Amino acid sequence: MEKLFAHFYTVECKLFKYINQFFERRHLNLFLRTITHLGDAKWTISILLLFILFSSSSIQLTAIASAISLTISHIPVALAKKLFPRRRPYLALPQIDVTDNPLKDHSFPSGHTTAIFSIVTPFILLNPIWTIILVPIAILVGISRIYLGLHYPSDVVVGCLIGWSAGTISYAFMVSNFTNMFL
Repeated sequence: MEKLFAHFYTVECKLFKYINQFFERRHLNLFLRTITHLGDAKWTISILLLFILFSSSSIQLTAIASAISLTISHIPVALAKKLFPRRRPYLALPQIDVTDNPLKDHSFPSGHTTAIFSIVTPFILLNPIWTIILVPIAILVGISRIYLGLHYPSDVVVGCLIGWSAGTISYAFMVSNFTNMFL
């Protein structure tokens, strides 16, 4: 089992380094440094508050489901960061490019990736056509976390799974309790 984990870590580090190697590409750098903020607390909370306050009916209820999802999704994130104190890649690996003012807490799982997937999932479930726009945005937030030297690929994948799960549960809760308002 130890060999399997060692092999997985080796493959993961190679994938991380492959993505991180493009760090000095000016336009890509600007784009990914910008899009990564779509998963931070200020943006996610602000956009959800705008939807809750200034929309109606199913969009408003979906925004509420997203807010619930965002809240509950960070419970397992906080627990995992305590239980699995994984050092961030820029601290653990040599010759890694990293963004200015890098985070110092543990890397596993990615909170930004969890956040973006937790808020987009209810909207995708409400209207699956939005998958075309929302999933690529969420994936780019996850990739940006690797690109910026802050997370391993598995941090991002687990963040995606936590966010997607929380979003699905929250949406199902809202639909089951407020079905007439979604019609």
